[in-house]
Amino acid sequence: MPIATVNPATGETLKTYDALGAEEIERRLAAADTAFRAHRTTTFAERALRMHRAAELLDQDQQHIARVMTTEMGKPIKQARAEAAKCAKAMRWYADHAERLLADEEPADDDVKDSGASWAIVRYRPLGPVLAVMPWNFPLWQVVRFAAPALMAGNVGLLKHASNVPGTALYLEDLFRRAGFAEGCFQTLLIGSGEVEKVLRDPRIKAATLTGSEPAGRAVASVAGDEVKKTVLELGGSDPYIVMPSADLDRAAEVAVTARVQNNGQSCIAAKRFIAHTDVFDAFAERFTAGMAALKVGDPMEEETEVGPLSSERGRADLEELVADAVGKGARVLRGGERPDRPGWYYPPTVLADITPGMRIHQEEAFGPVATLYRAADLDEAVAIANDTPFGLSSNVWTHNGVELDRFVRDLEAGGVYVNGMTASHPAFPFGGVKRSGYGRELSEHGIREFCNITTVWHGA
Repeated sequence: MPIATVNPATGETLKTYDALGAEEIERRLAAADTAFRAHRTTTFAERALRMHRAAELLDQDQQHIARVMTTEMGKPIKQARAEAAKCAKAMRWYADHAERLLADEEPADDDVKDSGASWAIVRYRPLGPVLAVMPWNFPLWQVVRFAAPALMAGNVGLLKHASNVPGTALYLEDLFRRAGFAEGCFQTLLIGSGEVEKVLRDPRIKAATLTGSEPAGRAVASVAGDEVKKTVLELGGSDPYIVMPSADLDRAAEVAVTARVQNNGQSCIAAKRFIAHTDVFDAFAERFTAGMAALKVGDPMEEETEVGPLSSERGRADLEELVADAVGKGARVLRGGERPDRPGWYYPPTVLADITPGMRIHQEEAFGPVATLYRAADLDEAVAIANDTPFGLSSNVWTHNGVELDRFVRDLEAGGVYVNGMTASHPAFPFGGVKRSGYGRELSEHGIREFCNITTVWHGA
């Protein structure tokens, strides 16, 4: 895949980039190694000063970088600005909290004495250069939620971004440089996917993080495992959205629309499978389908646009194949389902019902504005449908019944359970999944500690 900015609203290639050669890759690896030796010795106060400056610069650049993101991958411009603001917020959060999150821990006095020590502590130390392989769908946020904690912990980063968002990738390198981070602390590698293995195997790279597809995650995990290097993987998701009889149906349906079509439906944590109790199924389906039909689809640069194009022609074709397979096997199209006659890679908000296990869309992630509806006879069936997926990223539950809530929290196989609201990431809360959605956690204290050497310091009596 060429490294290029291609406007998905028109299909026009705006700019192409040359991939880095072997000599430049080596130079950047050496720069990262050198930078780490110095950066790891800086104080939290010094790192925080630079991270706060990065947040300030990002706020100043918000309109510019929002337009870059929208041009490269098609998200509505208002959502692009919100993404930039969210990144600045996360930078400030880690700048303010990293020292506390990584403070030395003191074991209980009785345990210290029992070990034969006069004193002991647990210290969090940085690992070194971390390779980040990142996707195009949240081209700023996916990177910042790795970079902010990694840099604050004393690590340095090398970014291999998706090949269709090179402008965003280069902006990030420039942002951290302007903020005062030393040369080599954060670098963008404009390379193809075929170069990732070589970089990951380099002994100067100490760990890797990947957000992306399951095949990409398998490939990176396999190489890292062979090299015995730590990885964090955030892969696909096919999140359930469960609506029970005690729910506020109007609110549940309204939020369901946003939960499905955020980022043009191209989000791992977007709700994709909507499971309604039989007592409220018809009412929910009617409200939800009407909400999907009312969405404004159009030019993502226009302020009123709610759904823009998919990021690529291949992405739209993949989505069309899933829908065609489902319809061919008996699914009903309640809304949408046909490619519009217009330039760009648009696909309409679509609602499918009568989904059965033999359909591909029942097991595969639909990465676009396509929702599937399921009818559940009771709580047990709702849980069974929700868990009948290879993924386990997050989940959404609408209920005001305490007994039901306890069951959902206990039994849903997911990294998050969001009650009476939609899944959203926040720097204070851990984010990640189970099953084929990956392993490890980003954000919160769990995320900043993923790439730390958790060191026991023991002093004899």
